[in-house]
Amino acid sequence: MKHLRFYFDPISPYAALAFERLPEALAGCSYSVEYRPILFAALLHAVGQKGPAEIEHKRQWTFRQIAWSAHKLGIPMQVPAQHPFNPLPLLRLAWASAPAGGTPNRLTVEKIFRHVWRAQGADAASPERLAALAQELNPPRDPASEEIKENLRDASEQALKLGVFGVPTIEVDGKLFWGLDALEMVAAYLRGDPWFEQGDWEAAARARPGVVRRAMH
Repeated sequence: MKHLRFYFDPISPYAALAFERLPEALAGCSYSVEYRPILFAALLHAVGQKGPAEIEHKRQWTFRQIAWSAHKLGIPMQVPAQHPFNPLPLLRLAWASAPAGGTPNRLTVEKIFRHVWRAQGADAASPERLAALAQELNPPRDPASEEIKENLRDASEQALKLGVFGVPTIEVDGKLFWGLDALEMVAAYLRGDPWFEQGDWEAAARARPGVVRRAMH
């Protein structure tokens, strides 16, 4: 059995779709999953990149593609009233819902994702809705505690050290698979596709020195 780590931030619609799609995509494979909430904004800051929703034409394409992907996969999805929003309360609630030293279970993560992406366009950051979700999850630890904030910081920093640059990312055996469309690759790896063992994985990532972009004046 392979052990997967699913890195996510509930702000990401791709992470929401990958979460919903995961069991079907990996049907018949032998695996376990550890769900690890991390702060997507910390990844963007570390690599000096804007989020998709911060670039207007990219934002438009992203949500068109997401709407199409949800339609194609038969997964109900509604964009929240405000996006991007501050995901910190949800990330901390996810960690607080896990036992000390552990990670949140799939049911907890499902409720958090659906709070954002299956709420008929409601505000994901609404204090009233967040309070209702916290009451439903009834976390054993305080989401506002320094312990929980440290859990989130540590998880985000560890993800960066592994090379995680976006969400969703699935890590298995030290290999990183990024994005909704990587689920097929994960399934192939779990089923023992020889492509991963004959050097193609490493060869595809080999650096090819090229032109260095310079700032325009």
